[in-house]
Amino acid sequence: MRTRNGPAVSDGDTCVLDERCGSHQALGLIANKWTVLGIHVLADGTRRYGGVSQKVLTRTLRRLERDGLVEGKVHPGVPPTVEYSLTRRGESLPAPLETLYAWAEKHVEELETARARRADP
Repeated sequence: MRTRNGPAVSDGDTCVLDERCGSHQALGLIANKWTVLGIHVLADGTRRYGGVSQKVLTRTLRRLERDGLVEGKVHPGVPPTVEYSLTRRGESLPAPLETLYAWAEKHVEELETARARRADP
């Protein structure tokens, strides 16, 4: 059941709109654009990042590592490089995210058209 004024309840006591619920917190993690893109890239296999200056990429990978979706292996060097790969839990994400990728590809032109219409005075 979904309401505008209260938490949506689905499957028992799971309140996905209540920020105290685990499902709400999990969705917050995977709903991040950079998380989705990082999972997409790592779904194809381990990637090595060295001297990464992209603050957002580093922060995202560390957060994914903290949450057990990604594991990093540091290789010494100057600068040091880190090899990232999905954990077993992380490997469960690409399949449901594929639905989002397909939706985005299917509707991108419609979204751009709508955005352009709204931008015109």
